[in-house]
Amino acid sequence: MKKILVTGTAGFIGCNLANKLMKKGHDVIGIDNINDYYSTQLKEDRMKALLGENFKNYKIDLQNYKEVEKVFHAEQPSIVINLAAQAGVRYSLENPHIYLESNINGFLNILECCRFADCEHLIYASSSSVYGSNKSLPFKTSDNVDHPISLYAATKKSNELMAHTYSHLFNIPTTGLRFFTVYGPWGRPDMALFKFTDSIINRKPIDVYNNGNMMRDFTFVDDIVEAISRLVTLPPQRQDACQSYSPNESDAPYKIYNIGNNAPVKLEDFINAIEKSTGIAAIKNYMELQPGDVPETYADVSDLFETIDFKPNTSIESGVEKFVNWYIDYYDVDLKQVINNEK
Repeated sequence: MKKILVTGTAGFIGCNLANKLMKKGHDVIGIDNINDYYSTQLKEDRMKALLGENFKNYKIDLQNYKEVEKVFHAEQPSIVINLAAQAGVRYSLENPHIYLESNINGFLNILECCRFADCEHLIYASSSSVYGSNKSLPFKTSDNVDHPISLYAATKKSNELMAHTYSHLFNIPTTGLRFFTVYGPWGRPDMALFKFTDSIINRKPIDVYNNGNMMRDFTFVDDIVEAISRLVTLPPQRQDACQSYSPNESDAPYKIYNIGNNAPVKLEDFINAIEKSTGIAAIKNYMELQPGDVPETYADVSDLFETIDFKPNTSIESGVEKFVNWYIDYYDVDLKQVINNEK
């Protein structure tokens, strides 16, 4: 069993991952500043479910190098999983400086601490958004990702470049994970599933971008954390040098994986699954494609499956139903009463 440092433990993926790792017997050290990008109450409630003998959390900001360094010195983690970041493609258009401070400076502090610690493996969150204007589907880790179309995507591509540099210079095994539209219980209020469910239940219109012609490789959070938990003890190894490399190859101990469901779903079908789970019809406000958005995502996960003998497979119907049930329970919604009020 390992002592694992997880950043972003009050976050959506972070809290689910910490629970998974603890169930496997690992000791989990958390870092989260519990900022107010969205409801701090939701973050605090996630944290309440994590308290246990093999969990300890530090409320600090990754941008504070000295505080992060203190945690590394005090806890001596053997594995580091960096999930803390400023998320959101559209929000990056409004507050670009936050993304540089959190996603670049914060990640640099993690890399520096791993450099001077005995770090066996650094796993970090990247994003499917790095594929940007790539038109070749499905997205493969061997694809060129030099054309991001949002600042958020640019920071995630930068994280991959920074990780490679530290892997090459300091022999730190690093694994970057390109998440594809993660959803599920404890999800963020700014994510599509949360916003759609909340609006449908409260009889408010939902904004349907690209006039409903969006395709997303929606990935259930349990599949994400299962994949991460299997990768924990599989750090990449140095490879023999060659004359040229494709984007997913290196002689450094460095690896990139897609984690997606490998099955794109139409946005309209996604909304239909919410309507079915709630028993309420959505009020739809059709809109054009938004700046920074791409019309379709589709993950090739063949290299992930080859490494861990697992790939995400939760159906949209099952995953959406689990989220809706969580939402109803968490917010104490009387769904029968809501439906009766519609009649």
